[in-house]
Amino acid sequence: MNKKLISFGLSISLLLPNVAFAKGENVIPKQPIKQMEIMRKQLPTTLPRLKINSFSFSYPDAVRGIYVNAHSIGGSKWNQLINLVKNTDLNAMVIDYKEDYGNLTFMPEESSPYRKIGSHSIKNMTALLEQLEKEKIYPIARIVVFKDSVLAEEKPEWSFGQGEKVWTNGRGEAFVNPFEKKVWDYNVNLAMEAAKMGFQEIQFDYVRFPEGFENKGDKLSYTKGDYEKLDKTEGEKRVQAVTDFVQYAKRKLEPYDVKVSVDIFGYTATLDEAPGIGQNFSRISNHVDVISSMIYPSHWSTYFGIEKPDLHPYELVSEYIKVEKQKLNQLENPPISRPWLQDFTATWLGKDNYQVYGQEEIQKQIKALNDQGVSEFLLWNAGNNYTKNVNYKPD
Repeated sequence: MNKKLISFGLSISLLLPNVAFAKGENVIPKQPIKQMEIMRKQLPTTLPRLKINSFSFSYPDAVRGIYVNAHSIGGSKWNQLINLVKNTDLNAMVIDYKEDYGNLTFMPEESSPYRKIGSHSIKNMTALLEQLEKEKIYPIARIVVFKDSVLAEEKPEWSFGQGEKVWTNGRGEAFVNPFEKKVWDYNVNLAMEAAKMGFQEIQFDYVRFPEGFENKGDKLSYTKGDYEKLDKTEGEKRVQAVTDFVQYAKRKLEPYDVKVSVDIFGYTATLDEAPGIGQNFSRISNHVDVISSMIYPSHWSTYFGIEKPDLHPYELVSEYIKVEKQKLNQLENPPISRPWLQDFTATWLGKDNYQVYGQEEIQKQIKALNDQGVSEFLLWNAGNNYTKNVNYKPD
């Protein structure tokens, strides 16, 4: 880390709207309005100045990584994952930093305005990074952006209202509003802190509106902010807001010498754009270092002429990546392609529609990428139970 960057990091003002968070792991009780206002006034308007850690990570020959949730860190499970990466051609870990519910996976220092969304899932994030540095494992911080039940409950005006309540999807999850630029800063400031902590890459996930928003948006109450009066359709406004967030985040993170990546639905590369959720594959790709399409074979319906994609991992990944390459080749400065691959069994598809995913199925996905000239990938297993004896560089 050079002196110029350190100087910038010490002087930059990281503005955060005053936010108060009620304690509680799963339930966020509402506070009386007067008490909430007092709490907000007590919060600082700038983030604490954290030391910029100068770890000596190197970007691998090609990132071959796994997802690691906070519950797997520490104890025997963590040792298994470290050994898996050390003893194979894997070389990276995507670590939950801000998780799907909206909490941090670690506890910030007491002066941080993010303290009340902290947890003790990861006891010492700096020590974790030190271990990854020692083992030469490339660290990526995953930050879930617009799916955030904690923030939606605490700041309903930054979310989507349904009557007097915050709207939630069928799984009880709430989203915050991509039109609301205070939500942008809330997440980008967290990304800055992750970069200063020592993460080499920030991976933004859930960079979108809720699924099916085009069918429910007109029934919800929410602000459109600066996008209200744009001479665009509602879908185009959503695409513009999501694209603008990614561009804004990339620009704000430039002084920290970190790569910026975004997870995106794989099907968006097969369309001009997905206006319902606000994702345009090409426009998002223009503003990131890495694009990570989620192309799990189990998540596709009949596509590319493949009736049951889960049964044909090589063919599905191969056909997808051909389409993606066409999109990326049209860009002046295309990002690295690093898709998410499937290391889990999709039993919910029902008999004859799925297969057990093991060594062969995973290697077929990787080989499909390699055959199309793509050498980077990430493996997803929600419980971090990864298949053994996989050749991550198959012929």
